[in-house]
Amino acid sequence: MENPNNRIVAVGRLDGELELSHEVMNEPFYTGTLLVKRLSGAVDRLPVTIPGKLMGLLPEEKCQLLATGQVRSYNKVVDGAGRLMVTLFAQSIVPSPDNDTLNRVSLTGALCKPPIYRSTPFGREICDMMLAVNRAFGKSDYIPCIAWGRNAQYASRFSVGDRVRLTGRLQSREYQKLLESGEYMVRNAYEVSCFTLEAAEGENAALPAYAPPQVRYAFDVAGHKRLN
Repeated sequence: MENPNNRIVAVGRLDGELELSHEVMNEPFYTGTLLVKRLSGAVDRLPVTIPGKLMGLLPEEKCQLLATGQVRSYNKVVDGAGRLMVTLFAQSIVPSPDNDTLNRVSLTGALCKPPIYRSTPFGREICDMMLAVNRAFGKSDYIPCIAWGRNAQYASRFSVGDRVRLTGRLQSREYQKLLESGEYMVRNAYEVSCFTLEAAEGENAALPAYAPPQVRYAFDVAGHKRLN
């Protein structure tokens, strides 16, 4: 179902085989990793979810694919703790011979946590946001977003409940988490890096409540914990 408040279009190549993730109303959904190049030559490793009805449209040979759909989130238990996971939910996917650096996201939603503004050791300004984007059947996706420079300054002035419209790209980022044992574990984070950012006009929509991942679980038929 098309959602004007949540759109993504990206071109990339599947890394390895798709795996069965879960089923909803007898329809299977498959997950994998889409490798999407940046203009710099770096590659984002984006989680992708593909409905079973689209599997027959995938070419047998590995090739570049154009995926359009939405940025969605769900909860997953990792190492005994709930984590918010982000995925490119494909609503169409076809072979694409060009535009090998295409990765464009458009979101409109409400801030559900206070923005976090900070500076890097090199003085670069950053602002982290959590955007709640409504979708059908009363559900919402909670999407981490990050703004830089002047956009970071602007984002820092928003408050919880403010409606925001932004464009950017869905990106992956590795980071190290310090464990209680004193060891470091490499993890991957996924977020929308903002290109443009503005206050959304019109009346504010009802703001979905944001809750920590561990209290918003629902089990699907395959036994996975997913966002309720």
